[in-house]
Amino acid sequence: MAIVKLSVIGCGYLGAVHASCMADLGHEVVGIDVDAAKVAQLNAGEPPFHEPGLGEVLRRALDSGRLRFSTDMADAASARVHFVGVGTPQQQGSYAADLTYVDAAIDALVPHLHAGSDGPAVVAGKSTVPVGTAARLAEKIGDAGVLAWNPEFLREGFAVQDTVAPDRLVYGLPGDDAKAAVARDALDAVYASILERGTPRLTADYASAELVKVAANSFLATKISFINAMAEMCEVTGADVSFLAEAIGHDDRIGKKFLKAGIGFGGGCLPKDIRAFMARAGELGAEQSLTFLREVDSINLRRRQHVVNLTVHALEGRVPGKPVAVLGAAFKPHSDDIRDSPALDVASRLSGLGAKVRIVDPAAGPVLRRVRPDLDVRDSAHDAVAGAHVVLLLTEWPEFRDLDPVELGESVEHRTIIDGRNVLDSAAWRAAGWTYIGLGRP
Repeated sequence: MAIVKLSVIGCGYLGAVHASCMADLGHEVVGIDVDAAKVAQLNAGEPPFHEPGLGEVLRRALDSGRLRFSTDMADAASARVHFVGVGTPQQQGSYAADLTYVDAAIDALVPHLHAGSDGPAVVAGKSTVPVGTAARLAEKIGDAGVLAWNPEFLREGFAVQDTVAPDRLVYGLPGDDAKAAVARDALDAVYASILERGTPRLTADYASAELVKVAANSFLATKISFINAMAEMCEVTGADVSFLAEAIGHDDRIGKKFLKAGIGFGGGCLPKDIRAFMARAGELGAEQSLTFLREVDSINLRRRQHVVNLTVHALEGRVPGKPVAVLGAAFKPHSDDIRDSPALDVASRLSGLGAKVRIVDPAAGPVLRRVRPDLDVRDSAHDAVAGAHVVLLLTEWPEFRDLDPVELGESVEHRTIIDGRNVLDSAAWRAAGWTYIGLGRP
């Protein structure tokens, strides 16, 4: 495999993982970020966020001498391929994506784009952007380089695996055949070891490549909200949503993945991506095409209030001053990401109603102590549940799923648990004297 000089612009979640993995695959990589503290932390071999396996890959890549991080865009000048992976958060007061960081990254990079012996520099966009963005950025780059769009499909908690062994690679290429060949060949060289293992490589125009990521996220969000809507029906009919999900999941046209009823999705991708997709459709005059996503979003958000309502009912309406234990703060296990976390939202709503909420999370605890000093963050599940009137399991960490209901029951004031992820053995908890409340389960 030929070694390719790469730069990765933006060293947040996406960029830090991509830079580390590409260097670990054998390429020479420089990561660029404006945050000097983050750059120093990465150069010290310390990931600035929790991601299983990243620390080992990062330190191995740094020790090899193939990876470094910098705040100076000029350090990217010698790279053959420049990956842009900066954030595209939701705009304040709007569903639309904020492209400030993407535009700033391109503007800062263009003066440092230089052709090498292999041809023009290639800029590969990885950020999730509204359709039409790549064509606009290609005009910014002009003749200084060639733009490709190479969307990422990372799952938090599995990002290293998804980078080095993705289920597909997607290239959005320019319409000019010569430029398209330059971009395709450059990306093929970067991903040579991955392609040699038979990973599918799909090439398309810019717009199609941009739409792949938001379409995939919209479909996954739809599956989650669908099964949560079925949970609502199960609760009013006495049916069991877990059985329903298993039964329909055997249909290979549907599949079992993302059919777990609970408190819904969150994080930094699905919520803001489907909202940005709706906003872009409106800008293009195609808002009717995505009106169903408004209901997907609505179903997802009302699951949080539903758990709050269940808790209030379990407390017989007397919430102020009552100790409530919340197991989980991150939006999913194996992550410390609390962005738009359903678990944290539920905890905050209950705290706002006057409950004495104690919250615990194996990875997000330190983050919570830093950014939410108003919350009572505990170090262990047993500490959090001591004297609790209700226990809520809201993030399905293995250590929470594996709790002993008999042992835990000795610490609480009332044995009532709300399983917001439907991952506990309801029979075992009921046998231990608990009032078990699942979502969409009798």
